[in-house]
Amino acid sequence: MDTPETAPETAPETTPKATPKATPETSPAPVPDTAALRARWNATATAAGATRDPAPYADRLLTAWAEPQRRYHTTTHLADVLARIDVLAGHAADPTAVELAAWFHDAVYRPDRSENEERSAALAERALPELGVGPARTAETARLVRLTVTHDPAPGDTNGEALCDADLGVLAGTPDAYATYTAAVRAEYGFVPDEAFRTGRAAVLRQLLALPRLFGTPYGTAHWEAPARRNLEAELAALT
Repeated sequence: MDTPETAPETAPETTPKATPKATPETSPAPVPDTAALRARWNATATAAGATRDPAPYADRLLTAWAEPQRRYHTTTHLADVLARIDVLAGHAADPTAVELAAWFHDAVYRPDRSENEERSAALAERALPELGVGPARTAETARLVRLTVTHDPAPGDTNGEALCDADLGVLAGTPDAYATYTAAVRAEYGFVPDEAFRTGRAAVLRQLLALPRLFGTPYGTAHWEAPARRNLEAELAALT
């Protein structure tokens, strides 16, 4: 985002990626209020030290999140992740960097390409300095975006744990909410034949289930780990 007038780059992911009671943890948000999202972005950018008007950046980011190829990675997903960050913010060393990373983590998203996280991180590395955000927080934001490739932060990486738990919190939904999530993921990969999709999706599920734990925050461990594993195991059984 070299100027506020330049839309975020889009680059086409080869396999579906995963990202919690009627609370932000488990229920998909209704269609989000874009005015509220803009206000939240402005507050986050200001807290991050922005010296330039953040409003045009909000417009461009929200335009990217509403691109027509998206079915799951939409502004609703963004709003859900931000709501879960509200639950987890006390765990993070730098909640502002975690929020910035949430805004950028799927800002570049094409379901037929694998470099979405890298290009999203690069977008943050261009946009945030232009906005006036300092180099340390810019670097941390980009690092966090890249971490969403694996969702496997190192022990003690509290920022990474907060972001990854917020992104993966959808896995801990009620059965109905989880079914809505998986249907949206399938729709996003509508160009992939059924057999190829089942193979790719099963590989993603196995990768997630092989992690020693899905959630790194105390809240995520206590509230989301067990239901998420039940959902993943049930989906894998249905696919295979």
